[in-house]
Amino acid sequence: MIKYVLASGSPRRWELLEKAGIAFEISKAQGEEISTKEAPADIVEELSYQKADEAAQRYLMKYKNDTVVIIGADTIVAHHDEIMGKPKDAADAATMLAKLQDGTHQVYTGVTLIVLGKGQEKRGREVITFHERTDVHMYPMTSEQIAAYVATGEPIDKAGAYAIQGKCAVYIKGINGDYNNVVGLPLARLMHELFLRQLLN
Repeated sequence: MIKYVLASGSPRRWELLEKAGIAFEISKAQGEEISTKEAPADIVEELSYQKADEAAQRYLMKYKNDTVVIIGADTIVAHHDEIMGKPKDAADAATMLAKLQDGTHQVYTGVTLIVLGKGQEKRGREVITFHERTDVHMYPMTSEQIAAYVATGEPIDKAGAYAIQGKCAVYIKGINGDYNNVVGLPLARLMHELFLRQLLN
């Protein structure tokens, strides 16, 4: 029996895993993740590992007779050489959106799977880390449109200060890559990795 644990407090990631038909527990990472990397792909991979590893420590002995797959994920937005995480406040969100509008930026999501084997001795501990990149093209936004969107409160807890699946959808001109990656979890890649490693129930 395989148990799945999502090391994330993101409702968007919960919904995506539910769509895939995976039954999972939630073990939100509590510590502050700090990256030592500079490239966006390296940053999200490192942070996703930190989240998964923190949760894995809590599950080492919980399911001693099962295989446990811990899923950690982290998403950032990159505009040219600038990394955009979650905005500090409304003014920060407006500044981010002013830079992103009428242009193209990249969304990176890193995913780490930590597999704790049955009884710990048969499979031991495996770590699989990967990332996906999606290019997002946005229509122009006036300062009034940006202010109105920020006033909805939606941008505050989103990387890059917007939600592609939310009210900002009307400003998304198109994407190249995985849509779900922008939402917060490259679901198809995740399922493919689980399938390749025979980690699907």
